[in-house]
Amino acid sequence: MEEKERQEEEKNSINNKVWSWGAGTEGQLGTTKLQDENHPQLIHYLSFTPKHISYLACGGAHVIALSREDGKVLSWGRGTSGQLGHGDMKNCLYPFPVKCLESFVVSYVSAGWNHSGFVSNTGRVLTCGDGTFGQLGHGDFQSQCLPIEVMYFRSRHVEQITCGMRHTLVLLKGNSGDALYGFGSGKRGQLGTSMDMITKSLNLPQVIFGFQQVNIARIIANGDQSAALTVDGHLYTWGKGFHGISDACLPLLPSSALKFTKVALGWNHALLLTDCGTVFMLGGNHHGMLSSPQKLRLKTCSSNQSTGCQGSEDDCRLSILEKVSGLDGIKAVDIAAGAEHSALVTGKTALLTIIVLLQRKLIPSSELLFLLLQKMER
Repeated sequence: MEEKERQEEEKNSINNKVWSWGAGTEGQLGTTKLQDENHPQLIHYLSFTPKHISYLACGGAHVIALSREDGKVLSWGRGTSGQLGHGDMKNCLYPFPVKCLESFVVSYVSAGWNHSGFVSNTGRVLTCGDGTFGQLGHGDFQSQCLPIEVMYFRSRHVEQITCGMRHTLVLLKGNSGDALYGFGSGKRGQLGTSMDMITKSLNLPQVIFGFQQVNIARIIANGDQSAALTVDGHLYTWGKGFHGISDACLPLLPSSALKFTKVALGWNHALLLTDCGTVFMLGGNHHGMLSSPQKLRLKTCSSNQSTGCQGSEDDCRLSILEKVSGLDGIKAVDIAAGAEHSALVTGKTALLTIIVLLQRKLIPSSELLFLLLQKMER
């Protein structure tokens, strides 16, 4: 029995490792070296067994690792705004525990450009890092080097948090339905809290319009863009427009028969994974290698319209959804997006193939990319 357990442990150890590559000059690769890497590097300096890591959140130049088994959190990389939560404003070149969260069982994490968010299993939400645009939600514009609870939600149950470049979204679950809040910079409409563009940043959470009686599965933010994926596979987007489309200050719902299961946002593009394993893209084709000439023209409507697409031309706009090329007969199981590059995972067995779609026909990508290979079927 002991031999069998040892073999199983070794097998898990092989299958559950964390690798990193790309930009590394601020310690974000976790290798203890301040240098870029052209090829995947195994991270050796983890303070708990790698098999316990179940989620990685990558920010502008920092990383948060979460173990959902025990709710423990590690972070590393750029920390000059306090985004690592270590109690200082210094970079960290290797994974290090966020000690002030040890009294919490953390269930969800997110990394923005220079700020971070954490949600506990009891629905409490904490933020740290750059707060100059109000993106921490504490009612001021101060930065914090330790995670501080967002008191606005103290009596509510927070389910998820997602951090963009200078804004934050929070999802609440309750008996009365889901509620979505935004705070921080809203100059591109990424907060979704007003009919007009917001020139002044919000340092306290405000409710986002258009989600009454909508059951949200996941919220996503990156750059100046925001998105929400519903449990029935519908995708809402708002903020910076894709593919030359004007910015949207309210959530828009594409009129499509496709059912999406996952969404990944970059700065100028989005990847969408359907329930059939097909990958589509919005925007971003000016960098090449991301999409094919196959295009679907989708009509997007303001989410506050109860039926059909009504109202002015500003409310109903056309977006181009493009199918990613080179994947004929191949089903994807996961997707990821950096600022100007993308990645997807294909396969159903123990052998998973990682396909990296780069900004140019060059390797490596100039952006940070992490992939956690675990929970693979044997």
